[in-house]
Amino acid sequence: MLRRSGRIEHIFLPENAPQEWQDRSELWNAVERTEKTKDSRLARELVVALPVELGKEQWINLLTDYIQNNFVADGMCADVAIHDTDGHNPHAHIMLTVRPLDDKGKWQHKTEKEYLCKRNGEEKGFTAAEFLLAKSQGWEKQYQYYVGKKKVYMPPSEAERNGYERANKYPKSTKFGRHTNKYLDEVNRSDAHIDHRSHAARGIDEQPTIHEGYVAQAMERRGLIADRCEINRQIKADNALLRELKSAFKKISQAVKNTVPTLAEAMETLR
Repeated sequence: MLRRSGRIEHIFLPENAPQEWQDRSELWNAVERTEKTKDSRLARELVVALPVELGKEQWINLLTDYIQNNFVADGMCADVAIHDTDGHNPHAHIMLTVRPLDDKGKWQHKTEKEYLCKRNGEEKGFTAAEFLLAKSQGWEKQYQYYVGKKKVYMPPSEAERNGYERANKYPKSTKFGRHTNKYLDEVNRSDAHIDHRSHAARGIDEQPTIHEGYVAQAMERRGLIADRCEINRQIKADNALLRELKSAFKKISQAVKNTVPTLAEAMETLR
């Protein structure tokens, strides 16, 4: 891993890839030479959040394991950069070759994707072959649409209702959340699990925090108060109070449960 200020970079290659591809310019020039049409897709990018509960070495181990097992093992090359390693929003950009290499180091056909689709607020992954049936059952692929200045993933039906313009033609696809949870379990932080479901769907009555973003966090680091960060502080305080009240209620309920039989027995004795 190449370490710079606030950034860690690395190229992951299959064993049969030319070692000169450790230079990212060499790698992507080789990828570009493989494609025959001007609008060919050269790479697939994943932007993944990294848990603040883990340290830098654990981030590296998590990503190395994830990339080696899910992509490099299938012959793909990965260009990775971990950003904001010293801040409050650690995340990684993973650029993957769309074509894998065979055992002789030759490019193969482009790989099949797993699409993260939505139906009635639920999210689920399907391969291209599985999606043919899923589509008939009401599942939709998610694409990025412009919502103001932001790009937000949503199904086309939702975007059409709101009149949003599509940002690109690439559907959402990733398996990162399930892999990350394994590493959180190893440091006994299952409470920080990644889950695409809403709090309501998971049976959690706490209020979810909102996305703060880089600008708000940068303001806070300069000693200013950002509205989004202030809202999250209040949400966290409210949730902490809710947990205390639930704990107190549980203790009182248990005390009542233990006391009632004793009172009943005493009354019976008096009779």
